[in-house]
Amino acid sequence: MSSLPYLLNGALVTIKLGIISMLLGFVVALPLAFGQVYGNRIIKKLVSVYERVVRSIPLLVILFLIFYGLPSLKIRLPEFTSAVLALGLRSAAYQSQIYRGAIQSVSGSQMKAALSLGMNRLTAFFYVILPQAVRIAIPPTGNEAAIVLKDTSVVYAIGVSELLRQGYYIITTHYEPMLIYLTVAFIYLILTVSINGLLSLFEKKFKIPGIGAEGGPNDY
Repeated sequence: MSSLPYLLNGALVTIKLGIISMLLGFVVALPLAFGQVYGNRIIKKLVSVYERVVRSIPLLVILFLIFYGLPSLKIRLPEFTSAVLALGLRSAAYQSQIYRGAIQSVSGSQMKAALSLGMNRLTAFFYVILPQAVRIAIPPTGNEAAIVLKDTSVVYAIGVSELLRQGYYIITTHYEPMLIYLTVAFIYLILTVSINGLLSLFEKKFKIPGIGAEGGPNDY
């Protein structure tokens, strides 16, 4: 099909959006998860409010708030940057819950041991708890990555030339909507299966046998 190179270019944009958005979500989610597990009551409440509010608002509304709303505050962001922020900040709310659960599944005695060796809580978290929590979080993170990848399809609404928008452009000139959309769907399927397969390999390679058998991190 002569249109395939254009769809593949759109798929590359989709992949780039998905990767950068997941990384942004990870960077934001870690302090949120840390605050939920180890923070005081105020921090836990603030994180809970952020997580619930962001998860309750449709992604398209968040996207429009960033792309069309921020200019009213004299903040203008490019289409791609707006898309990454919307996807990343929304993913952070979900990833924070993934990592909160993973952190809590690591034995609380390990935090006690780290503190007894003279580490502060933050250092113990990064060097003792987090490496294990990240491994535990691989399966649900794979599911979240697949969701983010599929959610990139909504950013066509602000003009980002990702996979779905490229398909729309082709349809307007070739008038083959069924063939084009089936091809787009197949590419999304291949990308999603590839993500899940890759993360399954990582899960098997870095799995920690027997973890989570003891109490959680708050048992001290």
